[in-house]
Amino acid sequence: MNFLAHIFLSGDSEKIRIGNFIADAIKGNQWEAYEPEIQKGIHLHRAIDSFTDAHSLVLQGIERLYASQGKYASVAVDIFYDHFLAKNWQKYHLQDLLTFTQYFYKQIQANFSLLPSKMQHMFPYMQRQNWLYHYQDIEGIASVFEGMSKRTKFPSNLLNATKYLRENYTLYEQEFEEFFPQIIIFVEKWKKEWKNYSPPL
Repeated sequence: MNFLAHIFLSGDSEKIRIGNFIADAIKGNQWEAYEPEIQKGIHLHRAIDSFTDAHSLVLQGIERLYASQGKYASVAVDIFYDHFLAKNWQKYHLQDLLTFTQYFYKQIQANFSLLPSKMQHMFPYMQRQNWLYHYQDIEGIASVFEGMSKRTKFPSNLLNATKYLRENYTLYEQEFEEFFPQIIIFVEKWKKEWKNYSPPL
């Protein structure tokens, strides 16, 4: 799951969305410095990642991509899934995608000081280029992969990830459509039980 799916799965709470959005930049127990609803968003992000990373359908898609993408195969699949969510947005949300993304950007702007420096640096690019909205187009995610390939610590083949998406498009879309309702159910259950959740470091 990448940015769009994490934001969608956060629900309507502004602070949970913020926590979920910044979670990858929050290491170890740094979450303790934030207010409770943001903490909940950080923990939710980690729970979503744990569920996703262990799911057989996701692992199947990663394995299919491993020969071309190596250790970045899971990163590519995360972006693929955001693409399918954006493409089929009206199946999952009553609000149109453009309105949803613009409202989210306004929420982040209003809470910009809460973002870790890494996210403060990245967010203006996300907003200006409207990454979340353009995930629905293969050309949009190609631009995302291009940017990511410049920032990876190790050599990657992310520039060619969309080639493999095109070649296996139906398979990845079918896997997403089977997987996504399951993670929605998981998140709803997690939100009800989260006070008993022990967050990973």
